[in-house]
Amino acid sequence: MIMKPPSVCFLALSALTLPSCSLAPDLAERPPALRDMEEPLDLRAEPSDEAARAAMPAGSFSGLYVKDARETLEAKLNDPEAVVIERVVENSPADRAGLAPGDLLLEVELDGGAPREIATPSQWRQLELTASPGSKLALVVDRAGREAETELTLVGRVRPAGRDATDRYREEQRVGVVFRTATEVEARSAGLGPGAGAVIVGMSQKSPWRRAGLQFGDLIVAAGGAELTHPQQLLNQIREAGGDRLSLVYVRGGQRAEVDAALTTRSSTLRELSVPPLFSYEADRGQSEWSALLGLVHYRSTAAAWRFRLLWVIAIRSGDADELQEPGA
Repeated sequence: MIMKPPSVCFLALSALTLPSCSLAPDLAERPPALRDMEEPLDLRAEPSDEAARAAMPAGSFSGLYVKDARETLEAKLNDPEAVVIERVVENSPADRAGLAPGDLLLEVELDGGAPREIATPSQWRQLELTASPGSKLALVVDRAGREAETELTLVGRVRPAGRDATDRYREEQRVGVVFRTATEVEARSAGLGPGAGAVIVGMSQKSPWRRAGLQFGDLIVAAGGAELTHPQQLLNQIREAGGDRLSLVYVRGGQRAEVDAALTTRSSTLRELSVPPLFSYEADRGQSEWSALLGLVHYRSTAAAWRFRLLWVIAIRSGDADELQEPGA
């Protein structure tokens, strides 16, 4: 019995054997980075406003340090916002109140006022900065799945809290913008808690936000009618927006302004076309190539050069020189 070989993907046509074809060509799993993204060098460094931060009122002190309870990016996108106690300073008001690392902070009540949720670390810092020393906080926490209540009294802070490094975020699907967390000086100057808001530090040349008038250094403080207590909320607003526009409130030069900015989608381009043996075409990020009539005619180009070949023996090639033209030439 003669065993037949596995099915092949080639076709013999008049003694011409075509190259094997693939019914499932490799496809990119992630979109490529935007090649026209502009990120000015002076906006890549950590902002140097420490002197201005040290001159600001230090606010009150609880001895409580919190962090985002959602550890992964997937959780940040899908789970409810929450903060968890990361550290409790020894002999501080929080320590005397019995709070411990790992407690989930659910609710806080200031001086008998209405209870409020603390969803992000910036909201807790804002509370400490705006509440006067001697203010009483009633807290509801979750410890190992059980709710507990406690109280603490804020004291005056002797020196400013430690400085947190800024984080950068990229959005390249609908807007084409890079932004970072605001520094404490930037956030407090805009009426936000430290870590809130989003500062634009990069934009695609084709970004709809650039066309809407937004500029590098603008601090976005609200999106879709909601104040930004963390830059992740801006990413969520962009990704979940059902329409093609998003209302933004931003601060520039100390002045607030509002804009209804457009959203877009990634453009696509033809990458490959093949009609063996007559014609084939392929393009991929900055270069393209086509051939016809079994390769009798062939052309390849990149951003810097091109080459044309006819009958395998006649070839012409041209490209950029290593100098600029004289003005007016």
